[in-house]
Amino acid sequence: MKEFLTADNFYHKTLKNKDGTPLRARRNGANKTWKTRPNEFKIPVKRGLNQYGQIDQDNFNDWAVK
Repeated sequence: MKEFLTADNFYHKTLKNKDGTPLRARRNGANKTWKTRPNEFKIPVKRGLNQYGQIDQDNFNDWAVK
């Protein structure tokens, strides 16, 4: 999990782009962490031209960092 908080590029483990490469996302802002909930985090990401989302403690297992 620690590598996710410092990485800038993320690759989805199962979803693919049309050309067969892994779906890519890049960091789009600062991490969100809480002192009272140390195991929770949110990383805003941008996918493609106009899709936005977030990587958090619930879905970070679907993403990889190279």
